[in-house]
Amino acid sequence: MTATNEDSPRGLALAVTAYVMWGFLPLYMKALAHVPPIEVIAHRVIWSVPIAAVILLAMRRTADIRAALSNPRTLGMAAVTAALISINWGVYVWAIASGHTLDAALGYYINPLFSVGLGALLLGERPRGAQILAIALAAVAVVVLTVAAGQVPVVALGLTFSWGFYAYFKKSLPVGSAQGFFLEVMLLTPPALALIAWMGMSGKGHFATGSAQDTWLLLGAGLVTAVPLIVYATGAKLLRLSTIGILQYIAPTMIFLTAVFVFGEPFGTARMIAFPMIWAALVLYTVPLIRESRRKRPPEMVAPDPV
Repeated sequence: MTATNEDSPRGLALAVTAYVMWGFLPLYMKALAHVPPIEVIAHRVIWSVPIAAVILLAMRRTADIRAALSNPRTLGMAAVTAALISINWGVYVWAIASGHTLDAALGYYINPLFSVGLGALLLGERPRGAQILAIALAAVAVVVLTVAAGQVPVVALGLTFSWGFYAYFKKSLPVGSAQGFFLEVMLLTPPALALIAWMGMSGKGHFATGSAQDTWLLLGAGLVTAVPLIVYATGAKLLRLSTIGILQYIAPTMIFLTAVFVFGEPFGTARMIAFPMIWAALVLYTVPLIRESRRKRPPEMVAPDPV
């Protein structure tokens, strides 16, 4: 693929599709609210494996997996990212099922700002003045929620930290996005299978023993997990960083609207203060990205080759 600093219509369509699918995910997970989150996560893992495998076969990238399996360092890093993504999924599924969807939206709103702070602390990256102010605003918003609730917003921060560190360690994984995802779910498959077998034998499982709806929803958990990730990974390669920076707010905005208008979660005074602060912080974070992208745009653009 030819390098470009221009947005591709195909890339835009793919990225928007992925974020919209993530935005609708709470509706799917709410339908599984009566199923223990750990069982939902196990099925997300297991049914993602064949989907990811088919995609790798179509991409003819199976050699990358064989090479990764023979490299202890790659396997170790994949185990770390697998653990982090499973924690992220677990917190998210529990949040939707237990009526904390607004906290999930908050977590994904904060995540870009946390990534900036993480880059400054661990990678020596220097945040700009606007980014520092954005991080400060987000921190104050978390304090507001903590004081109002009398406890730290564990769900929001759990999602922020798990996804932020997942993205950080993912950078060190020397394989492509699709290959990395396959490695992660493959490593998680043995404990997932063991868990489902134990739940089935103890009569606590919902797959093939509960309603037909539960069985089909758990089967589909792989689709709703793998497809958006792979669609996004493909689209992101065809977009500028500033465009991705703006599009990433589609999913948490849809989650926020679903929480308030579909699930009827209370939007109290503390959230009325905290969420506008987060939105203002995201504006401060995004505007410099757009300006920098425009300054760096070359005079002549080369259209990307088809993937």
